[in-house]
Amino acid sequence: MEFNHFDDNGNAIMVDVSEKKDTDRIALARGRIYMSEETIRAVKGGSVKKGDVLGVARVAGIMAAKKTPDLIPLCHVLCLTKAAVDFKVEDTYVEAECTVRTTGKTGVEMEALTGVSVALLTIFDMCKALDKTMEITDVHVVRKEGGKSGLFENPKDKAGN
Repeated sequence: MEFNHFDDNGNAIMVDVSEKKDTDRIALARGRIYMSEETIRAVKGGSVKKGDVLGVARVAGIMAAKKTPDLIPLCHVLCLTKAAVDFKVEDTYVEAECTVRTTGKTGVEMEALTGVSVALLTIFDMCKALDKTMEITDVHVVRKEGGKSGLFENPKDKAGN
């Protein structure tokens, strides 16, 4: 596999995408934060002292997706047409998903991963007084579409894991 993030001298560079065609691009990333049942109840019941945990985490994730090029040095600046964060609350964890979309020359996987990561970190921050044992896990790209490489669906998710 040839990497194009380096010049002839081995220096890290931003990839030149000027010759690529604009295509619709979408990426979905997912991750989980495990916590005690007591903390889950507080999140569900809205009794966390810092406020609406999932509401704040949703906004944080969307903001993070939009700021990805400011955080990841060689990411391209993209005009996102969609950034959404959704949650599923289970007995021992909260699962977060971030969907990002654009029409452009490069994909939005990094934006989706950044969005879901910051959403989970925000949950951690808002709940850490209740549960210091929380654990963020399984952050990964579930699906991506668009561009030359086309459709990618993570086999981990297709197996239902």
